[in-house]
Amino acid sequence: MTIATDTLVADAEARAAREARRQRWFSRITKIEGYLSVLGLGFVVPILKMIGGDNIKTQSKELWRLAGVPIVAMVIFLAVWGALAPRVQTSLGAIPGPAAVWEQFGVLIADHSAERAKEKAFYQRQDQRIAEARAANPPVEIKAKNYVGKPTYIDKILTSLKTVFTGFLIGTLVAIPLGILAGLSPTVNAAINPFVQIFKPVSPLAWLPLVTMVVSALYTSTDPMFEKSFLVSAITVTLCSLWPTLINTSLGVASIDKDLMNVAKVLRLGWAKKVFKLVIPSSLPLMFTGMRLSLGVGWMVLIAAEMLAQNPGLGKFVWDEFQNGSASSLARIMVAVFTIGIIGFLLDRVMYALQAAFTFSGKR
Repeated sequence: MTIATDTLVADAEARAAREARRQRWFSRITKIEGYLSVLGLGFVVPILKMIGGDNIKTQSKELWRLAGVPIVAMVIFLAVWGALAPRVQTSLGAIPGPAAVWEQFGVLIADHSAERAKEKAFYQRQDQRIAEARAANPPVEIKAKNYVGKPTYIDKILTSLKTVFTGFLIGTLVAIPLGILAGLSPTVNAAINPFVQIFKPVSPLAWLPLVTMVVSALYTSTDPMFEKSFLVSAITVTLCSLWPTLINTSLGVASIDKDLMNVAKVLRLGWAKKVFKLVIPSSLPLMFTGMRLSLGVGWMVLIAAEMLAQNPGLGKFVWDEFQNGSASSLARIMVAVFTIGIIGFLLDRVMYALQAAFTFSGKR
């Protein structure tokens, strides 16, 4: 009887221990679920829950919805693309299918690796020549040269990212203070609103000639820190992308609970303290929403700006391939199209992650 009782107690303790481990496992999943969603890895959650012993049928349905359906949709898209592309003939030949686009992506990556190898060899040879010259004549002054090679596809991606972040940063620094002022003061809002309504719909193609002339007139340094084409593209991005941040910041500030503003009056907070301690923290969710929209608009605008300003980024790459008219041009343009889309998605995820980290409304 004692042995049977001891066995039952041991079984109950084992079950309790397993349940405790299971609860700890699901507690960890709950903590990281939001982060996985922000990173676009929400499909991992059902897998983790199945590992933890949750209902397999329920979690399998969730996994199918989150991962299976998108994969099937992508496969169908690739199949339809591959079947229809050869039937569309252009002046540069048939529209390339998925295999041709993937092949050209590999070629572009190989070109980048080859160019970096040439750069490394150049600096090694230069270092060797400088060392030999100094050994033969120690006092000699030898000026090192920078490697001058063609920008690769990866270099052009980095140039576009640098340009869009520069324009986005300038736009944010302008839009947030103006949005705060407009949200706090109906008078300021009435003064700013006409400019928002007039300039928000203006295309980058309209801004570009004006920006080009202004930059050419004012930026006349003989040893410029930045190329004019870079500045033209970045300023055009700024002019087209600052409006969503300005509008959402103004809306966020104007929507702050009046009770909080009354508390600031009771505490006799100064204007600066009220803004930094109350206004900005309360309006961060809408402010970040505006910044996400602005970055997306800026990335879209950048490609057109780079095409016309000839800034050596992805926009110029697309334009050069269009002008080139070679057999591989269409496939390379398609590579750029997918690159632009994927980077745009990743930029949005970055801003969403920052929003989730700094606000309490990071979940959809």
